[in-house]
Amino acid sequence: MAVSLSIDSVERLKVNKFDYPTAVRFQCIKCGICCGDTKEKNRHILLLKREAEQVAKATGRQVFKFAVKIEDKAPYSYEMKKRKNGKCVFLENNRCAIYSLRPLICRFYPFELKVMHNRKYRFLYTDECPGINKGQVLNEGYFRSMFQLAHDKFWPPVDANRES
Repeated sequence: MAVSLSIDSVERLKVNKFDYPTAVRFQCIKCGICCGDTKEKNRHILLLKREAEQVAKATGRQVFKFAVKIEDKAPYSYEMKKRKNGKCVFLENNRCAIYSLRPLICRFYPFELKVMHNRKYRFLYTDECPGINKGQVLNEGYFRSMFQLAHDKFWPPVDANRES
């Protein structure tokens, strides 16, 4: 799943209006299905430029070692490389080696934030995730925090100590 936002819709994130599924339960069961291809689906783990740079800095790897530059998926700039088995290069023993830095698209799974024709956002989800219908019912606060996370990724706070 993805945060499906065009540059235009990124601007509208500032509006802060969204719909969300009101009776969905979810708990990550750490199965790793979201971290790579399945028989039914070829995954595209997209990264914002800033995310790729953060991963590079934290891992000591150059971006091109773990991601491929993409041009047609704005606002995303890179797609994560995969191993021969179709899994993310950072999936080790079914666990994410960059969990604290994982891209927004990974943080959102199994949910997707779509912009609707009425300029409102809607959270959708996929039933392919075995964590759906497990755990507790997610409330508005859960989706509001995800919405805020997307907002913060697209408009990071300005560092007062940074020079222009």
